[in-house]
Amino acid sequence: MEQNEMINLINQLVNGEIQEIAIKKSDFLTFRQIIVAREDFKHIRGIAQHGGDVIYTYSEIARS
Repeated sequence: MEQNEMINLINQLVNGEIQEIAIKKSDFLTFRQIIVAREDFKHIRGIAQHGGDVIYTYSEIARS
């Protein structure tokens, strides 16, 4: 997955256009670098899946 595609998916997630993003293990490090750089990073929650994939969701309430 390209970085531009990842950024578009994150924006759709934040805007409520999609409910979750499924990221493959192979894309995890690149995706994480992108979300950590965002101001709303603490609103994005990753849930690890079996095999190393991660499902990301967005919450209006920031995690601590």
